[in-house]
Amino acid sequence: MTAQDAAAHAGQAASLHVDEMSLDQLDDDLVRLARSYGTTIPAQTYDRATTLLRTAQTLLERTKAPAQHDRLYYAAAQATAMLSAISFDLGSLPAAISLARSSAQYGKTISNGPIQAYAYGLLAFMAYWEGRPSTAVRLAQEGQQFGGIGDTAHRRLLAIEARAHGHLRNTAEAERAIRETWDQNSNTRDELHDDVGGEFSFGHARTAMSNATTCLLLRDGPAAEATASEALTLMDSRPEHERSVVVSGPASIDLARGRLLRRDVDGAVDALSPVWEVGPEWRGAGLLERITAVRIELADPQLGRAPASVELAERIEEFSALSPARRLGATSPLAIGS
Repeated sequence: MTAQDAAAHAGQAASLHVDEMSLDQLDDDLVRLARSYGTTIPAQTYDRATTLLRTAQTLLERTKAPAQHDRLYYAAAQATAMLSAISFDLGSLPAAISLARSSAQYGKTISNGPIQAYAYGLLAFMAYWEGRPSTAVRLAQEGQQFGGIGDTAHRRLLAIEARAHGHLRNTAEAERAIRETWDQNSNTRDELHDDVGGEFSFGHARTAMSNATTCLLLRDGPAAEATASEALTLMDSRPEHERSVVVSGPASIDLARGRLLRRDVDGAVDALSPVWEVGPEWRGAGLLERITAVRIELADPQLGRAPASVELAERIEEFSALSPARRLGATSPLAIGS
């Protein structure tokens, strides 16, 4: 009877494990989703990430193996992180914040520093969007304290911190953080930001794009033009199928705004020419914020009366009206130039 009981118990325990191939497939699907993030329509990415999150949650209920729990909580953390980023772009800030917090909690459950660092970066970004730049600075700095994160994670958090300092008009700290984004050269890597990559990566093109926006907050037009141009050059050097609208669109708009700071309307019109080709499904909240800032810049009395300025302003209004975020009622509580 003891042998029979042991065999029955062992069989029951075995049944509480999930097939490893199911976990491998989930991991592979998440990697593909992260790497195609910038070239897949946001609504489609949202649907796929939702499916993968539900898969992870269902498998968590079916296994009692601690090692499998770790893998599945990590999968759930990645899925919720991507859902948070997409929700923001689709104009749902409360959902985006809630999902970022869920991602951080999943990461905390398994003591995974990189996913917590990524989630804190999301929360910092959304904090200054809500008009809480001091909170954004704190969250970005806290994110840099998590263990196990590499150069890419530090670079991303420093870029977010720089933007928050920019909203505070703290020029010295913003410029310090910008410099440090380029100083992350220890060759330290982590699995999420470097091996999974995709949406979780933060390469030089994305860094330049983000820093250009910070330079605009500091009203440093020449630096904004230079870094935005660098971002576009780096994107153009990639194969066409790898060029992300998430980077090239904002960089083009920042380049236009940098030119407007020196009253070059024709140059701004030229910089925006590729932006008009961005389909409505890609006109997320971040892009909308930047293009709105260009529209605000055009209200300057020295620019607003010129026919070219009037025409450009009208085109921006038409472009913005088709944004999914605008149609869903999103607003920008903290305009880029406020």
